[in-house]
Amino acid sequence: MPNTPTTPAPKVLVPMLILAVLFFLFGFVTWLNGALIPFLQIVCQLNEFQALLVTFVFYIAYTVMAIPMSFLLNYLGYKKGMLAGLLIMAFGALLFIPAAKIAAYQLFLLALFMLGTGLTILQTATNPYLVCIGPRDSAAMRISVMGLVNKAAGIVVPMVFATLVLTNIEQYSADALALLPAAEQQVLLAELSNRLVLPYIYMTLMLLLLSVFIWFAPLPELPDQQNDRGIELRAVKAVLAYPQLVLGVLALFCYVGVEVIAGDTIGLYGKQLGVAHFGVLTSYTMGFMVLGYLLGVLLIPRYLSQGRALQLSTVAGVLLSLGVLFGATESQQLSAWLFGWLGIPLVPDTVVFVALLGLANALVWPAVWPLALEGLGKLTATGSALLIMGIAGGAVLPLSYGYLAEQSGNSQGAYWILIPAYLYILFYAMKGHKLRRWS
Repeated sequence: MPNTPTTPAPKVLVPMLILAVLFFLFGFVTWLNGALIPFLQIVCQLNEFQALLVTFVFYIAYTVMAIPMSFLLNYLGYKKGMLAGLLIMAFGALLFIPAAKIAAYQLFLLALFMLGTGLTILQTATNPYLVCIGPRDSAAMRISVMGLVNKAAGIVVPMVFATLVLTNIEQYSADALALLPAAEQQVLLAELSNRLVLPYIYMTLMLLLLSVFIWFAPLPELPDQQNDRGIELRAVKAVLAYPQLVLGVLALFCYVGVEVIAGDTIGLYGKQLGVAHFGVLTSYTMGFMVLGYLLGVLLIPRYLSQGRALQLSTVAGVLLSLGVLFGATESQQLSAWLFGWLGIPLVPDTVVFVALLGLANALVWPAVWPLALEGLGKLTATGSALLIMGIAGGAVLPLSYGYLAEQSGNSQGAYWILIPAYLYILFYAMKGHKLRRWS
């Protein structure tokens, strides 16, 4: 029997404030990977391809678990579903402790998969919630506000991680370790790995406390979703008839891939170019994303439609990708112009172009969601689950980048993989989101 609605339609402000807490958490957990990848590369003695398995297992969880988590979400409802996601994430964070104790890369990957699984149900719940709690034409603005919070966490977390874990990391470089006997190398690497224990104890406790907060939070169900209790295969088949949704899934696949490449490979790339503070380079990308989200909040929908924002973002992505590919790695002129007056350490200009991709990427996610879900009605939850599966791009494209970089020995040249991804998103922005039937 379907539940009878017992709560009024939620006001926008209170759910937005509660969801802001969750989106900060999303950013904290997700963008920790950018600093974690070069760290685990040292601890577990990995090549570039192996190190990027971190992004693969984290983001592949969104594809593997999206439909099962949507079953759970429709059974539990939005609020209890969010609670379940937080508890799954707490278990994943807890797994980091034994993984760090024995420096087992496979266990690190399992822990990351569990974190990704918890985030899957949270993302499946929160994104359609944001779309549905207010006018559709301002949905991108609301998602931009959440993106602002999410990426603010992405600025903070690499700095915190660097302070707690990456202090004096130079003594663990490959050249420094090569001078030591094998036994001493293992002792040093075990010492470095154990630096993860305390931060992940804190993360586990934070997730458990947040679970309690969500349990008591005044976050009602959406009235028009309360009768949709149990996703069925026929619902999945039904949403496949909506071209704007299916093409939107592919757009998100490409988008999340380029977003993760910009955020999670910048540390590896900077490390290869000899940047001393490579562990905090993800903060550069996130800083530009925050700027992009601020522009979204100010401009959408008053001055800029969701579709036009998507078009401008993808054109910028193509141009910046060309800057990464053809920029001079020895030049720091762009870096000096952008960062010199702020006192921020300078980096090669090609690294700056990678970071600037954050600005181009910022408005893609908030624009695609409302465009893809438009007209789905009762199928919104199912459509959301399919869109979440598009996050698999964060697993496939960065790993493909790592393979290309490892095989060619040219990390800069491997960034060509960005170009076709941005061109497809541009197609969706120009035409794909307008389609309403398959011809």
